[in-house]
Amino acid sequence: MTTVVAVAVSALGAAGIEPFVGIRPSIIVASGIVLMLAGLTVVGAAQDAIDGFALTAGGRILDLTMQTLGVVIGILVGLELGSVLGFTMDLPDDPAPFGPLLGQFAGAIIIAVAVAVFNGAGIRIILVSALLSALTIAGYSGAVALNLHSAAASALGALLASVVGMLIARNLHVPSVAVTTAAIVPLVPGVAVFQGLLEMVHAAGTSTGMLFAGGSLIDAAVIGIGLASGASLGLYLGTPMRATLASVAKTRARVRR
Repeated sequence: MTTVVAVAVSALGAAGIEPFVGIRPSIIVASGIVLMLAGLTVVGAAQDAIDGFALTAGGRILDLTMQTLGVVIGILVGLELGSVLGFTMDLPDDPAPFGPLLGQFAGAIIIAVAVAVFNGAGIRIILVSALLSALTIAGYSGAVALNLHSAAASALGALLASVVGMLIARNLHVPSVAVTTAAIVPLVPGVAVFQGLLEMVHAAGTSTGMLFAGGSLIDAAVIGIGLASGASLGLYLGTPMRATLASVAKTRARVRR
């Protein structure tokens, strides 16, 4: 349904009807599918694999595959339906630009809060998710400023949010995995996924077009793996750090007594 709406907006914009002129349909689709793209499943699968639970990790990966295929098939059906009806969506000439830095922080916080509310979280988890999403964007923006690849920048942002989430989760009595997952959702590559699928439709089965489409989808997959790896590594590194800080706090409390 999201793709159908995007195709309709694209057709109205091409016809010169305001206020649809100049709207990027890819942003509409990306915002609509971001919650359907597996976030918690990716982090959970990577964490189980790191911890050595191969069977559980395999089950999560299968679940991830089915969810992703569902999203992909839905988008392809919407694009093909629009093509059959004569409403095609043009490929954008350039990637979707980021807004100003303040707008990126505001958007990330709104997305993280929406994810937390969507999952029925309480006010404490919502606030922590908002804080960690800001840290995620800060880490990502800093890495991009150093000319790192978007996948590496995404991994660094997820790592920062995950480590901080692990350190504060116990004292605030919130689940670290849940708040970390909500925080990294703003970096989920929804635009890249839709771009690759749109290129696949325009390729019409040609080898060159399919190669370009495959490149976009691979970029999206690499970013997703980077997010999962960064979040899982943060959980892995944050556990001993949290234990050390707890031990130091107990020692200081005993000394004071």
